[in-house]
Parts: sequence; C-alpha cells; structure tokens
Amino acid sequence: MAQTCSILYMLLLSSLFAAGIATITEGELLSSMIGVQGLIYCKRGSKLTPIQGAVARVTCERTDEYGYEAEDVTVLSQATDAKGYFLATLSSSEVKDYKKVIKIKECRAFLELSPSNTCSFPTEINRGISGAILQNYRLLENKLKMKLFTVGPFVFSSEETQDKSIPNGY
Repeated sequence: MAQTCSILYMLLLSSLFAAGIATITEGELLSSMIGVQGLIYCKRGSKLTPIQGAVARVTCERTDEYGYEAEDVTVLSQATDAKGYFLATLSSSEVKDYKKVIKIKECRAFLELSPSNTCSFPTEINRGISGAILQNYRLLENKLKMKLFTVGPFVFSSEETQDKSIPNGY
C-alpha cells in the first residue's frame, strides 16, 4: 500500500510538470498521488492484439535546489493484464532526495519490455520510444486523490522498423 501511494504521488508530480515545475520541499508531502495508465499492443501486419506481461517505464527529470540536473527518477509499471492495460504509480518518497528542494522538470512514459519473442520490437507509435510527455490528467476522488494520466496506446512490432521521425532510431 505504501509503495502504491508513493507511486501515485509521483504521478501527481507529473501533472505538475506539464503545467510548469513542481517543487517538493523537505518534510512536505503532496496531497495527491500520480498514476500513468495505458495499453500495450503487438502489431502484426495491420492487426493489433493486446500483450499480456508487457511493461512500461515512467522517467522524471529532476533538478536540485540550485537548478543543476539531479538523478532521474524511474519507475516501472506492473505487467500488463490480458487486455494490455498497465498502471504505473509514483509517490513523494520516490522523488525526495537528501537535498532540501527537488524540482521535477518533466515526466515521460516509454515502452520498456515485451514478454513475447515474436513481438519484441518497440515502435514510435504514440512516442513509445522517445517518450510520451505526461500532460493531461483526471483527478480520481479517492483517499489518495490520484492524478491519473493516460498515454498511448503503445505498440511493439513483430519486425524491426526504422522510424524516420526519430534521428538515428532515437
């Protein structure tokens, strides 16, 4: 439960990133958690099918109290269910550092892992490789007051493709 709460909190920060810079001061606990949800599919020809067991990654860029880059915070989603659905959550404990002030610049969601040997090539569809920026959210009025972001759907392919919209494949 504590880990889920902490993950949701990070997702809340992601929403603040989209609007500007979110600041966490030592001892301060944001009242909301952050969640990132989406779907992951396999593309074979023109057919899309959900992938069970796939994983997405959420990475947030941080700066310290002086504006210098700090270590990024990264969390992995739970493995997708039979419908390809994933949820990643972030909390304040995953963002805090030993410094007094940490600022989150931006959070992005990426394709991370496919359990399928026959459909394991990530694609840039919906920015699955370069990272989908967390922008719009809906507030879930539960005990956690989670800000839930939706990304994707993301797509793995059965064959490697060179997406020309990404220089050098990135």
